[in-house]
Amino acid sequence: MGSGVLFSRMLAVALLAALLTQDDLAARLRELDARVLPAEQPRMISRDARARIELANQRESDAWAGIQNKEDWERYRDARILALRTSLGVDDPPKALGEKVTKTLPGEGYVIENLVFESRPGLFVTANLYAPAPARESMPGILIVHSHHNPKTQGELQDMGVTWARLGCVVLVMDQLGHGERRQHPFVDASSYPGSFKPGRQDYYFRHITGLQLQVAGQSLTGWMVRDLLTGVDRLLARPGIDKNRIVLLGSVAGGGDPAAVAAALDRRIAAVVPFNFGGPQPETTYPLPGNAESSFNYAGSGSWEPTRNLPLSARDGFLPWVIVGSVAPRKLIYGHEFEWDRDRDPVWKRFEKIFSAYDAAGNLAATKGRGSVKGQAPESTHCNNIGPVHRRGIYPQLRKWFDIPEPEKEAQERRPAAELACLTPDFKPRLAHEILFERTTGRPGRGREALVQEWSALLPEATPAAAPKVTLSESLKLGSVAVERLVLETQPGIVVPAILLLPAGAAGTKLPVVIGIAQAGKQEFLKKRAEEIAAILKGGAAVCLPDLRGTGETRPGDGRGRGSESTAVAATELMLGRTLVGLRVHDLRSVMRHLRSRDDLKRDRIALWGDSFAPPNPPELRVEVPLDADKPPGLAEPLGGLVAFLAGLLEEESPVVCVRGGLVNYRSILSSPFCYVPYDAIIPGAIAPGDLPNIGTALQGVVRLEAMVDGLNRAVPIERMKELYGEKRVASDEKLPDWLLRALR
Repeated sequence: MGSGVLFSRMLAVALLAALLTQDDLAARLRELDARVLPAEQPRMISRDARARIELANQRESDAWAGIQNKEDWERYRDARILALRTSLGVDDPPKALGEKVTKTLPGEGYVIENLVFESRPGLFVTANLYAPAPARESMPGILIVHSHHNPKTQGELQDMGVTWARLGCVVLVMDQLGHGERRQHPFVDASSYPGSFKPGRQDYYFRHITGLQLQVAGQSLTGWMVRDLLTGVDRLLARPGIDKNRIVLLGSVAGGGDPAAVAAALDRRIAAVVPFNFGGPQPETTYPLPGNAESSFNYAGSGSWEPTRNLPLSARDGFLPWVIVGSVAPRKLIYGHEFEWDRDRDPVWKRFEKIFSAYDAAGNLAATKGRGSVKGQAPESTHCNNIGPVHRRGIYPQLRKWFDIPEPEKEAQERRPAAELACLTPDFKPRLAHEILFERTTGRPGRGREALVQEWSALLPEATPAAAPKVTLSESLKLGSVAVERLVLETQPGIVVPAILLLPAGAAGTKLPVVIGIAQAGKQEFLKKRAEEIAAILKGGAAVCLPDLRGTGETRPGDGRGRGSESTAVAATELMLGRTLVGLRVHDLRSVMRHLRSRDDLKRDRIALWGDSFAPPNPPELRVEVPLDADKPPGLAEPLGGLVAFLAGLLEEESPVVCVRGGLVNYRSILSSPFCYVPYDAIIPGAIAPGDLPNIGTALQGVVRLEAMVDGLNRAVPIERMKELYGEKRVASDEKLPDWLLRALR
């Protein structure tokens, strides 16, 4: 322990000793320094996630080193692409879904059809189809996936559509889910909201919310986008004159290459794919690459708020981006980079060369690149919205060589206003994704505890401790008649949980019941905000333990909790590893419970879990329909304490008493609106499937108390609604919380 920290603690203890004549335990608790570690550990969970990503990279690189021939590769590839398909839940689109041409726009040598079609029941796709006029006897089909910058009407997309249509191709450009006419928010332009925001970036930002909502429903944004693309391939193949052997998929820079690569990996009808910025070095990657890139490159990538960039389970199950792209072989592949590309050092390119050579198909592998870097300025750096002219120059020769598609002498630039390319008619308003999910995702009510334990254990295998934690007593002191222990529990290698244990004086040989208080803000805030209640519990003869579960309190990765925060990035990385931060925190809590049950001074069968939140709910009058970059966004809920209390209460064989204050009433409420104010690290993929949180609350065998629950908008849930979901006896009465806990522990 540092001398400065030790001195400050000694001073704090001396000051508290001066107050011993005052009968005010609550005041002393509020002033108690709850620090346990010599220094805060803001990078702890980030380091752990990064180390596990490195292990996944090493594991897959070792497996790659053992591949000697095509048969070895195909065994390796097939297992991982099957895992990819399973993780996304992508199945073949039904053939009977409708298609409608809402407008036809003639041009010189081409025609544009504005289309609306379903990719799944109730989910409509808006698309522009560029076709030769007149039609040709045999036409290639080109499907273009736009970037996260702009929807289907952007100029580069129009240029490509018109240019290739005049050259005899049928080109389909679809709005990706959440973009353009398929946006999942109301912010069309600057007049849509009175405050300052970026209208052109909201489609991009709202990918976060749509992806989060799909995850709690057990699905994924990438899976839905890929399903759209496979339906687009169906639409192309259904047109007269399309050559089924010449279907080309282009994935634009910045978010278009991701679903394009996945779609090509899953659908062998796609003869060639051009995925930009996916599979290998990214625009943010330092250029040039180091000489040891083969061993140092991060093949798996890392998590972020944009869900197509980091596929859940990818690091655990080995379908890393380069595997997805390489699985296209021996079909045609153009490896695309928006900026300069270090071909000689790129370890992913070397792997592609080996794969295609194994098929004796080196001629089916090509690349295209730009100039400069993402930090540079145009024209030296080739920034583009989708696929720019310099990038297309690398594509044209390959399409001529592979598919006899002529190279244009001059690219078209006959751009139409977005209104002309709009596909939806005024009388038709498609349902938003959250509405479809809310209607079709109801969970399974009435599940028994045994069934729930099995299902939640399958969802959260990381929640089970492998062994009792290693515990170190860093300091003990007296606070009047209350003994204070500062504990460090190592729950996994490299993961520590600092905790405060408060022990009231009792008769010799008496074992005490114990209340464990958990909150996202950590033990210091717990002492400040709940000092009176903690004091009452201690005076009532129960011990109180306040642990900082990983990523909270002293180990929180910064104070940010929103879309771009480090906690969101770590949570997304953990999903790549097949884990959730919620499950890992349940692991920590159960480890704390193991230690407390092993002590001689505490009753192992008298434990209460008190999950709390200090985040104020958004008041009913507050406008929650705000852009995601608004100056003053609504407040986020902090449901962690209630979530881990519920889940630990369910999974522990000796069911504890459970009290939840300020917790999330259910995950399904996240689907009730296109907006969401629940932090990403509280999300559990597939949480609704086993009946959601109310099933846990009603299945807990111990005593349960709920109060001040919030919904997915961080708004207070009416008491009657809480009773409807959980039953009247579990909703808090007028009895004070300390009195209720002490009575329940007797």
